[in-house]
Amino acid sequence: MTSIQQRAELQRRIWQIANDVRGAVDGWDFKQYVLGTLFYRFISENFAAYIEGGDDSVDYAALSDIVITPEIRDDAVKTKGYFIYPSQLFVNVAAKASTNESLNTDLARIFSSIESSAIGYPSERDIRGLFADFDTTSNRLGNTVKDKNARLAAVLKGVAELDFGDFDASHIDLFGDAYEFLISNYAANAGKSGGEFFTPQQVSKLIARLAMHGQSSINKIYDPACGSGSLLLQAKKQFDAHIIEDGFFGQELNHTTYNLARMNMFLHNVNYDKFNIELGDTLIEPHFGDDKPFDAIVSNPPYSVKWVGSDDPTLINDDRFAPAGVLAPKSKADFAFVLHALSYLSSKGRAAIVCFPGIFYRGGAEQKIRQYLVDNNYVESVISLAPNLFFGTTIAVTILVLSKHKTDTTTQFIDASGLFKKETNNNALLDSHIDQIMAVFDSKANVDHFAQSVPFEKVAANDYNLSVSSYVEAKDNREVVDIAQLNAELKTTVAKIDQLRKDIDAIVAEIEGEEQEA
Repeated sequence: MTSIQQRAELQRRIWQIANDVRGAVDGWDFKQYVLGTLFYRFISENFAAYIEGGDDSVDYAALSDIVITPEIRDDAVKTKGYFIYPSQLFVNVAAKASTNESLNTDLARIFSSIESSAIGYPSERDIRGLFADFDTTSNRLGNTVKDKNARLAAVLKGVAELDFGDFDASHIDLFGDAYEFLISNYAANAGKSGGEFFTPQQVSKLIARLAMHGQSSINKIYDPACGSGSLLLQAKKQFDAHIIEDGFFGQELNHTTYNLARMNMFLHNVNYDKFNIELGDTLIEPHFGDDKPFDAIVSNPPYSVKWVGSDDPTLINDDRFAPAGVLAPKSKADFAFVLHALSYLSSKGRAAIVCFPGIFYRGGAEQKIRQYLVDNNYVESVISLAPNLFFGTTIAVTILVLSKHKTDTTTQFIDASGLFKKETNNNALLDSHIDQIMAVFDSKANVDHFAQSVPFEKVAANDYNLSVSSYVEAKDNREVVDIAQLNAELKTTVAKIDQLRKDIDAIVAEIEGEEQEA
């Protein structure tokens, strides 16, 4: 099989495991066990490969725990961020899982040991609570210990049988892709509750390319509403040639999704010292104020969520919101996320943010914020996408690209709403579509019915409306009708009908005449 076929077969099998093993358990509830088991296997093999150091004579899984010295443990935690004893490795636990009557409690103890191994080390914050959602005592696994162990053993067995090959770069890529595949499938099958934390891979690719366009290196990349980390990791995948000097930064409000994001970083071989994912409300308790500015910011924040807004009078003096002179409406926090991103953006950087389309034309506080952005020349491009690209919503979203290094005062509008491939449940953005968007984004050329660069004065005169449809004329796909030709065809048709009627009348008269003679 080709590598593409192998990857497809691996994904088919892992999704089959996820569905077959869960039984009557809801797929969304069961996702943590499949994702957590995949993560457990990955860090086990990653750690064993580190200890063995490429020496074929060393088999870490076969060693006894008692041969591990404090020095070995200390050095490993400083490098990898955590420690796993040989007996705790996935391969050893999975091999005995079906006959282990205390499997659920053994796993809980192992996960606790892995997390606590980082206590007192720089990696403590990144390791703490990683397995918090892998609850081996949950009744979702079964009502009895026997039932719980049987389901856990089945998950371990299924994941153990997946063929990722030898632990090398391609092996790591397969692990990362399998994890992303699982997350995206769970999101697609969970409706709105699942889709809110996952940006489809192709949209993530476009956003990453927009944010990092034209930069040979960046200091670091940031996502203020990072979800499962897919946007940040697309930057890594798309721009291996770029040097992201200080790594990946993100903040996430939902605790379970926060854990997914950290696991996702490890599964894509981003070491603990190259990422910093924090838990909390970005708008009220932002992290990374001491780490800004960022050369690249990517984000797909929640659409039109409520926030405290003007109920907290201190926010109008916040460095992020004060320059605009007004706060985003309490019922629609979209522009609060936009202003936050702008505040954290460096003078050479770009921010690419997925937005709800209503914020680009509504009045009130949102219009005032748009005026602030346009008057200060921060809006580089506004790109409307096709509907139904995201899981859980059919909304045709818009990407807002902010820049602090524009060379002119025009604003570019791109209508990419016609760029999609129709699939069973969702529309899809293809690589060819992304290339089309990036080509015109780079050139800033005017293309009929697709892209227009609009002078500042025209945007200001239009009440700072930033809707793409206000500046890019939609193509008229109605069939062009030649009236003269149509009239000529009608005249010919009428003449034929008249002649046909005469012929029919003649035939009828002839028949009637024959009947009378008879």
